[in-house]
Amino acid sequence: MTSFTSRRNVLRTAANGFGAVAAEWLLQREATAAIAPKAKSVIFLFMVGAPSSMDLFDPKPALKKYEGQPLPASFGKVGGQFTDGSNPLLASPWEFKRYGKSGLPVSGLMPHLAECVDDICFVKSFYTESVVHAPAMYQVHTGRILMGYPSMGSWVTYGLGSATDNLPAYVVMPQPEGTPEGGTPCWNSAFLPAVNQGTLLRPGPSPILHLRPPAGVSAERQRRTIDLIQQMNKLDTAPEDNEMSARIASYELAFKMQSAAPEAVDLTKEPAHIRKMYGLDEKRTQDFGTRCLLARRMVERGVRFVQIYSGGGPVSMQWDAHSHLKANHEKMCGLTDQPVAALLKDLKQRGLLDTTLVIWGSEFGRLPTSESGNGRDHNMHGYTMWFAGGGVKGGQSLGETDEFGLRAVGDRYHMRDFHATILHLLGLDQHKLWYLHNGRHEKLTDFGGTPIAKVYS
Repeated sequence: MTSFTSRRNVLRTAANGFGAVAAEWLLQREATAAIAPKAKSVIFLFMVGAPSSMDLFDPKPALKKYEGQPLPASFGKVGGQFTDGSNPLLASPWEFKRYGKSGLPVSGLMPHLAECVDDICFVKSFYTESVVHAPAMYQVHTGRILMGYPSMGSWVTYGLGSATDNLPAYVVMPQPEGTPEGGTPCWNSAFLPAVNQGTLLRPGPSPILHLRPPAGVSAERQRRTIDLIQQMNKLDTAPEDNEMSARIASYELAFKMQSAAPEAVDLTKEPAHIRKMYGLDEKRTQDFGTRCLLARRMVERGVRFVQIYSGGGPVSMQWDAHSHLKANHEKMCGLTDQPVAALLKDLKQRGLLDTTLVIWGSEFGRLPTSESGNGRDHNMHGYTMWFAGGGVKGGQSLGETDEFGLRAVGDRYHMRDFHATILHLLGLDQHKLWYLHNGRHEKLTDFGGTPIAKVYS
């Protein structure tokens, strides 16, 4: 049998293992000692295909005033993926009103979410570096426009570990019609340990398959079988073999999930008024409402990071309104507005919003000019995402775009700043949360971002 020796093994065998215990404690303390965090978990609501900020949260009266005219020459000729910048300006089809004590504007597309503005911090000046869906998704999810880097959920679970032994630390719930263009790299662990990758929950009444033990096999017998398999695997596995270590851990988790997961995903346990609040009794809101309610049940049971996608598969089930903006956004908002508002209200009434960071966002925004006469092309230069809970100061709007909503102006925020803010709210120091890969200390924020302090102070 091959003998494997590593620095960690040397420490474990020296001085009764006290060296290893001390070293691991110091490393963990160094990685997580940024602040005393309020946020313990994250729910990331990702709108696939890119909603139009100027039609949801960022009203631009100038669009109505100059509708049908070209963008002023002083703005330059700015196109998207499919337009060259010569298209005329397009006004929003929806009216905006101000809501809550904060008086923040929300369009008529989101009447339910409008009731929650005092708990939300809108940041209206994010920008990305690609006008193409997949690369822009990778930048939002992983910090880079290329595949091959760990997702945000993987970094969070790597830094904080799991708060539950019976459920995955990182859960992903895609649209039933399909995954986003970016696919699995959006929730993959890349070069981080494989145990930190996202676990997919299936749409429909059985989110997790094969939870029941084989017929005629008792729990005691199954426990003995798994213990034997684990012992054999560990004998032949090097400590640095992350893939095999993740496989070993997955066997143990799968066994524990047979008792814990059925209860966690059983929405019949929820009272009727909660199911109604999330829209489970309406065909239009049933799917997204189910996933939002599952997300609440997951964080309630210690799941660290939950990622929910609105949109995926065919363009007809995405926010990608290159044409017929009005029909598209009325459909997508109709599917999600009530469930998202219900999630915020439900977390708040249970005392979970204080410790759960909720993020709503997408890969980029949309242009103020028209495409196909009634749609909008992609816009990477300025768009809105928002935060709630988990130490966030609600009822405020940060950053801005120009008078037409084309570019972020003043305080502009890159994805490195987006990720640095999230890590800070979770108590993780972006510069100390690193992983040695190919001789480089890789980090979610690469060479570093600036936490947006006004989000939480």
